[in-house]
Formats: sequence, C-alpha cells, structure tokens
Amino acid sequence: MAFTKGAGPTRRGLTVGVDIGGTKVAAGVVTPAGRVLARLRTETPHRSKSPKVVEDTIVGVVEELRRDYRVEAVGVGAAGFVDERRANVLFAPHLSWRDEPLRDSLKTRLGVPVVVENDANAAAWAEVCLGAGRGLRDVVVVNLGTGIGGAVIIDGRLRRGRHGLAGEFGHMTLVPNGHRCECGNRGCWEQYASGNALTREARELAVADSPVATRLLDAVGGDPGLITGPLVTQLAREGDRASSELLEDAGAWLGVGLANLAAAFDPQLFVIGGGVCEAGDLLLEPTRQYFRRNLTGRGYRPEAQIVRAALGNEAGMIGAADLARDALPRRRAGRRQNRLAVRDGR
Repeated sequence: MAFTKGAGPTRRGLTVGVDIGGTKVAAGVVTPAGRVLARLRTETPHRSKSPKVVEDTIVGVVEELRRDYRVEAVGVGAAGFVDERRANVLFAPHLSWRDEPLRDSLKTRLGVPVVVENDANAAAWAEVCLGAGRGLRDVVVVNLGTGIGGAVIIDGRLRRGRHGLAGEFGHMTLVPNGHRCECGNRGCWEQYASGNALTREARELAVADSPVATRLLDAVGGDPGLITGPLVTQLAREGDRASSELLEDAGAWLGVGLANLAAAFDPQLFVIGGGVCEAGDLLLEPTRQYFRRNLTGRGYRPEAQIVRAALGNEAGMIGAADLARDALPRRRAGRRQNRLAVRDGR
C-alpha cells in the first residue's frame, strides 16, 4: 500500500474519494476546490475473493487517510452498475459484487455519510467541473482502463438513466460474435479498445512468435505472459513499430466507437481518460482519424473535439470526493462552488 501525504494544514470540508478499478484501489483526501491533500493506492483484491474483502480494503484505505485529516464524508467510484439511489452495486464485471449494499455497509463501518457512484460518472463529474470539459454543457467522457467506462453530460446535467445504469459504453456490441467479454456477451467495445484488449493483442502477437514481436519478447525475457499495456506504450515511445501498430489498432476501434456515440449524443467534446491514455497521441491520433472516417454525416456537420482528460488517473477519485458532499446536510456542505459548470441530474 503506497501512501503519499501532501503539504498543508488539516481543514474543514474535506472528503475522501475512493476509485476502485479492476486492478487498483486509489483513495485521496480532497478539498472542496478539488485539491488532493493526501493519496493512497493499493491493489484490488482478486475477483475470486468475497465482496467483503474488497469492502475491507476500502475501509482500510479510508481509515489510513483519516489518521491525519478530519473527513466529513466518503465517495466511492465503483467499476460497475450502481443503482439510482447511489447505494448498491448491482453488477461489477471485474469484481465479485452482485447487488451489493455497499453504501450502507460502509456508512455503518466508517460512521460518516457515504455516496457510491459509477467510477466513470465520478471521473466525468471531475472533468466537467475542474478539467478538460470545464465550462461546456454537452460532453461525453470515455475512460479506458481494464475495461471501458463512460458518462454523459447533456445540457449541463450528468445523465444516469432511469435505473442509474447509463454510460456503460464498454458493453456496446461493436463486433457481432466477436471476442467473449466478461459481462457474458460477445464483441463488446472494451474487448477492442481497452487496456485488457491492448495487452491481449500484444501477448497473442508474441505467442505467435512473430518476427515483429522481437522487442516485446526481449523486454519480458521471452515470457509473453509478462507483457502489459504500459510496456507496449513504453516500447512504442521508443520507436518499436509493432507496439505502435498495436496502439493504432486500439485507437482505430476507439474512433469507431466514438463515432457511434456522436450519432447518439452529438456532444461538443469527447474527453478520453484512464490509464491507456498515457500513450497520448500514439493512441489519440488514430482515434481522431477513424472517428472522422466513421462519423455519420461527415463533412456536413460540426465535429466534436477529442481530447485527453486533464486530471489523469485522479479524476475518478476527485469526482467521487466531490459527489460525497451531496450526502452532507446542507448547513455543512454549503453552497456549490461557482467553479461548477454543471449540476448533478439525479
């Protein structure tokens, strides 16, 4: 468990944001202005373990952060379906939660108000309030991590859907009868443009003993099972053609999916976040090319910009912490800062 403490005195109005993905749990103490005072990161318990093990991990990181800061509420960004009450995780493809009453369990154990939100919604909230989408009213955020999450802000409101399940773009069927997805379907978008997809394709290339995969294999001592997405990005930056092509392929699939989303939502801006975006323009340039190529009515309509998220991997944590203030009594939460460009459309 890695802990980083920032400078600055203890103050009021602090909340903890917890971002839970398929591979990591990141938490931080966040001010009302979005400044992260302390950070903590640990691995997500393996999905075969009970939901309580993940819950214990959340409690552990929050308690560690509360040793030095007075925390008034906790927000959890969960990689899964969160109900309309922002209380239960109905389904998490990369974890073992199934209709898990996470909010109430954590509230009982931590003794402070708790809000549970989909992790992509939390990240989107942060980006439109403080990041790349600040000041815009129609934004689609797509997070590329272990899978693909997403969120939609239309007319300045976070759209969660009737049951809280909107924005699960990663499980749109992009390729009928394509790769099997952990959600149970085939051909989901995240099987082609996520971190898992990038890793799978790189390993398959190496297993095939392709001559173009020489640098990939050399970098892992000949063991394809050690190839990771960050390694592919690193080698691409160093000029390895095969790694660059793998990122181009992921970018192409990303662009196709974004063109579909543009047809549905017509946003001003696409914000692309998540760990895979560390590749920068190695990923986003082919994304923009394939987006234009597949955009409905191309050449006869305004084209949404595609930009990298400004808050990086901390967006989900910051957004969850900010949304946690909704659980505070109004006299303690105070008025929203003028910096907020949108309001939560629950």
